[in-house]
Amino acid sequence: MELWQEMVRDSVHTVDQVVEKFNIDRKDAEDLDEFFQARINPYYLSLIQYPGDPIWQQCVPAKIELKDFDAEEDPLHEDEMSPVPNITHRYPDRALFLVTSQCGIYCRFCTRKRKVGDYEKISMKGLESAFKYLEEHKEIRDVILSGGDPLMLTDTMLEKILKRLRQMKHIEIIRLGTRMPVVLPQRITQKLCNMLKKYHPIYCNTHFNHPWEITEESSRACELLANSGVPVGNQMVIMKGVNDDPSVVKELMQKLLKIRVRPYYMYMADETKGANHFRTSVETGLKIVESLRGHTSGLAIPHFVIDAPGGGGKIPIMPNYVLHRDEEQIILRNFQNKIYSYKNYADKNNPNGYNSKRKKRNGSKKPARKKVKVPVFEEA
Repeated sequence: MELWQEMVRDSVHTVDQVVEKFNIDRKDAEDLDEFFQARINPYYLSLIQYPGDPIWQQCVPAKIELKDFDAEEDPLHEDEMSPVPNITHRYPDRALFLVTSQCGIYCRFCTRKRKVGDYEKISMKGLESAFKYLEEHKEIRDVILSGGDPLMLTDTMLEKILKRLRQMKHIEIIRLGTRMPVVLPQRITQKLCNMLKKYHPIYCNTHFNHPWEITEESSRACELLANSGVPVGNQMVIMKGVNDDPSVVKELMQKLLKIRVRPYYMYMADETKGANHFRTSVETGLKIVESLRGHTSGLAIPHFVIDAPGGGGKIPIMPNYVLHRDEEQIILRNFQNKIYSYKNYADKNNPNGYNSKRKKRNGSKKPARKKVKVPVFEEA
């Protein structure tokens, strides 16, 4: 048994352990266990600094979850978009492939808690029908392995899946959707990385939510992947009391770049049963984006998205930097709320643009420009 497997085995997960470790009322602990069981491995447990801190909130069951059921079990309608077991096919050229129900920890905000931890809901029995679906659908060029967490599989089992996928010539890219570099970095070994090298191009999307999760161990795990030619991206969820502070997110994004992890997505929290107490306003997300744009490297700025309820997919959200646009000009504001004008020139998509109107006047005086009332902003 490898070290990471021993750490999973030694996780806090029973009602007795939750009551003893976190001083939770037994009846509440029993109800929480029935709703969504706990799993907190010794490594991630060691990151908690005090009760209720940003690490605690992500993994320790809380009574508020039992009063927070005003949401669908499947808010993203993944099951409706599942043509065969273990596959979700939402976008034209890519598919989600669920390969295990298990995770290194069970995140309290998990959007897939209806399945995670349940061997019957994400079963190895569904792998063959999933492979056949992927083989038949030649339009799929990008497959994301998820679950659960695909790195909960042994190297041998994971390699069997990768090898089978690589036999499908139309699949160009394989992605690993894994939180293991963050919550159980001991799983990322040189042996694993040497195996992954054989099946490139492989990308990894991981999930850091707070700067405290960037440790010596998680840094080493991400660098092992990067050194093995596996680009690592990060997907963060904005959560109340965890990272809904612009300074916290800025620190996280900058530290991620130092360990060669590229900020990829920043999500609004899904409308997930038992997790709505984490949700913030969209305005909070926009404020965070504005605190990044222009104030740090563009490399440190993720795409801010809402994964639309009902299965609409990821929709980008941005602060309004375009104040006015017409055929001749665009009025813009920058990160300091200073105003700038950019000429909108003519081309096939804008035949009546700025230079087109100048030509029509046959050398006459400079054409009168439309008067646009430009808003006045205070310095941010």
